[in-house]
Amino acid sequence: MQPRDLSTHVAYEAGRGIEEVARELGREPDEFVKLASNENPHGPSPAATVAVREAASSVSSYPKAAHADLTDALAEKWDVDGEQVWLGNGGDGAIDYLHRATLEPGDSVLVPSPGFAYYGMSSRFHHGEVREYDLSRAEEFEQTAETVLEGYDGDRLVWITSPHNPSGSTMALEEIQRVAEGTDERTLVVVDEAYGEFTDRESALALTEGRAGFSARDDVAVLRTFSKAYGLAGIRLGYAVVPGEWGGAYTRVNTPFAASELACRAGLAAVGDDEHVSRTVETARDAREYMRETVDAHVWESEANFVLVDVGNASVVAEGMQERGVIVRDCTSFGLPGCIRITCGTEAETERAVETLNELLAEGADETDAAEVTER
Repeated sequence: MQPRDLSTHVAYEAGRGIEEVARELGREPDEFVKLASNENPHGPSPAATVAVREAASSVSSYPKAAHADLTDALAEKWDVDGEQVWLGNGGDGAIDYLHRATLEPGDSVLVPSPGFAYYGMSSRFHHGEVREYDLSRAEEFEQTAETVLEGYDGDRLVWITSPHNPSGSTMALEEIQRVAEGTDERTLVVVDEAYGEFTDRESALALTEGRAGFSARDDVAVLRTFSKAYGLAGIRLGYAVVPGEWGGAYTRVNTPFAASELACRAGLAAVGDDEHVSRTVETARDAREYMRETVDAHVWESEANFVLVDVGNASVVAEGMQERGVIVRDCTSFGLPGCIRITCGTEAETERAVETLNELLAEGADETDAAEVTER
């Protein structure tokens, strides 16, 4: 007995954790800083931490009330109806629900390349096909409607990531509207705003509600997560905000109690923790600016909580930094073998990352065999 043919599926490559790297190298975890997974350097929202402790004794019950409370809070935050908020197990869960609600065999999704691998993975799980539009490194990964529409061919969903992972570029609302206007009536344009708190751009929800001078659209959805700015990556909580007509579909495609009691209570507390979010965003902006000014290599302008750096040989440089205690993301898995992605850390973590990277670049690590880097 075998599973179905999964030969076209590719495993997701997550950033490596401190404990994993420390065990592999036979060293102590406290020797390392991890700047590979775009996690919050200040940890979880303190309000969320308190909420988790207080909710711990109630986890024997299904989270019906907590689920409703969080949905209502998010609906109020974004000025939408509660049915438009689809909670999920991380942003990934919301991606799955959108694909479940739209894809039939033979349908396709259009995704950015480079981009988040799970868009395509989820589509294939749901028997959809995957097509790509290219964001050009030579053009600074600029995101325009023309770029998306050149790759469009009647796809059921079009994914836009703004800010984009791994480059940090964004797409203007006017361009997103042009994409929606240039696609078929049956196409849903989904804007993944997992890093939305880190940019000054208004959310694409302005398009769905007819705000900021835009006419209201019923073909745009937005994805958000609690993993980044709120520091709740380990809780696994995200959500989609869908067009009004889609609201009733959620109960037909979601898993029972799509988010746990602890996740819902943590999210509910975090939504109101403006101080933690503001501190996190300020740290990210300072770190982005510092890295662009001090790294001895090209750093792309970013509006997220990370930067993409052109280092020439990503695997060698990432391995060399890891050997010296700084874990960053080798972007070879994104199709960018010459680039690494560095998460914005605390001031001390960011300075250590820059110093370590510049030392390796000065030693010629971008042109050196990985084994030689390790021996230094």
